[in-house]
Amino acid sequence: MIKIALIEDDEPTSNQLRQWINAAKPEARVDQWFNRDDAEAALLREHYDLVILDIELGRERHAGVAIINAINKHSATPVLVVSAMPATIYRSIMKALDAWDYLQKATFSEDDFIETLLEILRAVREKKSQQKAAPEPVSISLDPLRQRNPIWRGQRVNLPLTAQRILAVLLEHQGQVVTYDDLYEVVKSGRNRENIRKHVSTIRDAFREIDANFNLIENVPLRGFRWVSE
Repeated sequence: MIKIALIEDDEPTSNQLRQWINAAKPEARVDQWFNRDDAEAALLREHYDLVILDIELGRERHAGVAIINAINKHSATPVLVVSAMPATIYRSIMKALDAWDYLQKATFSEDDFIETLLEILRAVREKKSQQKAAPEPVSISLDPLRQRNPIWRGQRVNLPLTAQRILAVLLEHQGQVVTYDDLYEVVKSGRNRENIRKHVSTIRDAFREIDANFNLIENVPLRGFRWVSE
């Protein structure tokens, strides 16, 4: 069953969007939430295939931004933002936060909404199919005491100490975004984004010496990096 979280503080708007979702996907379960606290609690309890949300919830002008950041920390659930905020300003901001798309209220039709909805759900379905078809993962191991000497596909990955520390943090939070601020905690000098990117590039190059197709470290624009599922 497709599960969709609909987070919108205006009840008539929420009900209208739910009707459009039901018209396009009658088999989908749609949970409606009207404030940030209830929505965040639900997102911790449930796994949703899609989250549709407004940026402003009640008196909280950027509650939706906080919810997107929480989603990015704990899952890779796609987010569709539906807001009255001007798209010329906020679409690029939402893209930087990894939102799938941005629809400005009063400027889109039912057909526009449904087309965007179906596009996202098709992408979700394709991703699930790829995960089911994927072979058994090739695990990576680290020295459990010092988190050093990583072994990949049976071979040692040659890394300097700082790169090893960054790799350990990425592996500890597999599937989650590790922010630049998080990575600053494990470097002793050069606490800036350019230096972190150089260390991550060193890690990628070391893995590609063993596996030329290595691509498990994902760049998350403006935020940090993620070790994606194998």
